[in-house]
Amino acid sequence: QVQLAESGGGLVQAGDSLRLSCLLSGSTGGTYNMGWFRQAPGKEREIVSAIMWNGGSTYYADSVKGRFTISRDNAKNTLYLQMNSVKPEDTAVYYCAAGVPWLRLQTTPGQYAYWGRGTQVTVAS
Repeated sequence: QVQLAESGGGLVQAGDSLRLSCLLSGSTGGTYNMGWFRQAPGKEREIVSAIMWNGGSTYYADSVKGRFTISRDNAKNTLYLQMNSVKPEDTAVYYCAAGVPWLRLQTTPGQYAYWGRGTQVTVAS
């Protein structure tokens, strides 16, 4: 049974940095394409970033390009999201997700099969 567990969220000030982690268990690291999504109150869940199963390709939403970096360590079954220069509009619950290792990165929630419970990120202005 695949399980995902996010960590690293918290309350930070605008301009600060934060690193989220997501530990995958119940399967081998490198089996899935993975992504980070976020959902703010009253808004739909949206893609933040995604990474190919082998790390060979990445995707970023326009709102985070140049500020966030996605990476993975398959030996540790862990996905990361380095968040730099955070803004108040980055405030949301952040979820990691795992999906079938298609050759094209998935960017919508429905394309991912497994989800973590989320970690809250709050950016104060």
